[in-house]
Amino acid sequence: MGKYETESRNKRRYKDLRKLILKTVATTGLVGVSFLAPNVIGAMGRMGMIPSKRQKDTIRVSRERLIKKGMLKYSRGGLCITKKGEIALQMAEVSDHVTRKPKRWDGRWRVLMFDIPEKKKNIRERVRQKLRSVGFVYLQDSVWLYPYDCEDLITLLKSELHIGKEMLYMIVDFLEYDAQYRKHFGLSKK
Repeated sequence: MGKYETESRNKRRYKDLRKLILKTVATTGLVGVSFLAPNVIGAMGRMGMIPSKRQKDTIRVSRERLIKKGMLKYSRGGLCITKKGEIALQMAEVSDHVTRKPKRWDGRWRVLMFDIPEKKKNIRERVRQKLRSVGFVYLQDSVWLYPYDCEDLITLLKSELHIGKEMLYMIVDFLEYDAQYRKHFGLSKK
């Protein structure tokens, strides 16, 4: 396995672990630090995520990273999820939902346009990164295309990044010269 494949697999595992830790804390409410590891290790084992020798260390490092990023916090001797952590968990779950393609395409294109000012350049880059990770196709300056329902993801992006009026979501019945995009997404003609 090449260097890039290994790096990609490790990033995917970290995202899965982060989601698992956030979900565990969110589901159980306030979690004692000593109780977090067994719950997460059990779920990780079932998912086959990390070799057993390193599980506790990996969970500890991920937990501390989530605390440092403000997604978890210590409270009354345990861990609890913060608002930022709840939003990150929602984004991960919605992204998972969006990447699951329906059996049949409804024949409509989802077009996303945004005009985020230069002073919010880092937010604009986060939007682009999220759209790429979900599978959107870049059409032209700040215009992106996707064939499936993704309204929940867009609503969460607008809410999390506070860019409601700077982003426009459209559902389009006809797109001129769409053959290349249908081919890209593996869609048949209507």
